[in-house]
Amino acid sequence: MAIPPVLNDLLTAHGPSGYEATPAGVWRDAAAGFGASVEADVMGSSTARVAGTGDGPSLAIVGHIDEIGLIVTHIEDTGFLRFTGVGGWDAQVLVGQRVAVATREGVVAGVVGKKPIHLLDADDRKKVPEMKAMHIDIGAVDGDAARELVRVGDVAVIAGDPVELQSGRVASRSMDNRLGCFVAYEAARLVAEAGGAAGEVIAVAAVQEETGFGGSTTIAHSLEPGLAIAVDVTHATDAPGIDENQLGKHHFGSGPVIERGTSLHPLISELLIEAAEAEKIPYTLAASGRHTGTDADAIYRSRGGVPTGLVSVPLRYMHSPVEVVQLDDVENTAKLLAAFALRLPADVSFER
Repeated sequence: MAIPPVLNDLLTAHGPSGYEATPAGVWRDAAAGFGASVEADVMGSSTARVAGTGDGPSLAIVGHIDEIGLIVTHIEDTGFLRFTGVGGWDAQVLVGQRVAVATREGVVAGVVGKKPIHLLDADDRKKVPEMKAMHIDIGAVDGDAARELVRVGDVAVIAGDPVELQSGRVASRSMDNRLGCFVAYEAARLVAEAGGAAGEVIAVAAVQEETGFGGSTTIAHSLEPGLAIAVDVTHATDAPGIDENQLGKHHFGSGPVIERGTSLHPLISELLIEAAEAEKIPYTLAASGRHTGTDADAIYRSRGGVPTGLVSVPLRYMHSPVEVVQLDDVENTAKLLAAFALRLPADVSFER
């Protein structure tokens, strides 16, 4: 299975939290291409509306479009860039990576360096390297040369394009969560192709999830949807070292993960399960005892409360430059959400 062109364009666009304009432009152009009514807000979140055929409740399908990245905090007189993380990083994966720094002059190439292992003492060799011990080398001869290109506050992402692996699997940075916003786009496209649902379907590419749910908080307030489903990634449990007794069984090829839990509306979870079984879409179940750690946590608290569900795509090596997904899981997640929207009764009530 080849990478869908829209997904490929999203994965290759650079857009850490707070700096999502490039992937947001890709998403809006794609959504406009199937006839959706496309808008953006001052935060940078994007919406694509598909009109309903009746008086059913409006459904927001929300996937965040930001990714983790790096931000320049200091430029040394020697020309090296000091940085910190945008979002949550496992710092040890950064060592030796090529990066692309977004500047006012365009993209500047660099590499993440640190003191070579040959020069570390025995105790330091046993420690996990910290970001403060790393720097970005753009090849500048001194600080003045570096400052002509880069400013404090410029952001960077890991450089590299998606790689197609065996068995319909793909490795790339930014899967978390370009997959979610792609699924939201694709589900809305499928609904439009089917002639619309009973109520309006609004695909959302929300910003700033990795740094505190900024986009989903504001977009849920402004949209006032009748219900919402957050789309994110979750840990695939068929990789070495992962305890299925703790996380459940969510293997590649097992389809979307439908979450149940205290912050999620039980009727939405049940209707998602019914849709999956009716359409013969494989799925697994997951449970959260408190918060989900996704945009769902911000959405369900909006205004007087928004009935909210959560569907996730199994992903390996989350928050790394080589996140891996199986493409048919992505496809089935979009199909599930489209089926959910099309099956949702116009008179459904979420009161409890």
